[in-house]
Amino acid sequence: MSTAVMVGVALAACACGPEKSGDEAREKTEKSSQPSASARAEEPSAEPSASAPAEKPPTGDRSAPRTKEGAIQRYEQYLRAVGREDIDTVCEVAGPAAKQAEDQGFGPCTSTFLVTFRMISPTQKKALQTATVDPQRVTMVTPDKFEMPADSVKSSVTFSDSEIGSSTLEYLKDNWYITD
Repeated sequence: MSTAVMVGVALAACACGPEKSGDEAREKTEKSSQPSASARAEEPSAEPSASAPAEKPPTGDRSAPRTKEGAIQRYEQYLRAVGREDIDTVCEVAGPAAKQAEDQGFGPCTSTFLVTFRMISPTQKKALQTATVDPQRVTMVTPDKFEMPADSVKSSVTFSDSEIGSSTLEYLKDNWYITD
């Protein structure tokens, strides 16, 4: 789903439904993601174990190639993050478009996309986790801007334009971001 469509749908649900306000949802998310005092006391030492996965740096900390392939890789990262309900990656990649929506009076990305995640079926989420983008269907708007139409998304589920729309990725601050 394009960020604009996803955010718009999520925002409409936030405005009409029994959802919490952005601040309340954010507080609830922050509280639920923090371990309890007893859990913190049981945490292992700072030494990483051999089986513990290494923490990945935020994707925005690395610059991306300023190419069509770089834009496609970044969009695939976004699609897979949506499928995994990885709110941090989704809001990082979709940051500029989400900020536009927030400036128009909608809630922050972290609360609007939580609603969006609930609107995507488990089958669609699973399909997004391995989705790829067909480079032949991606359109260059300018050398720093590419349009990813719904029919460019290749997965085990066919997504219609009304389901995921299209997304525009723009090269800003050494990486690709969804701007529309």
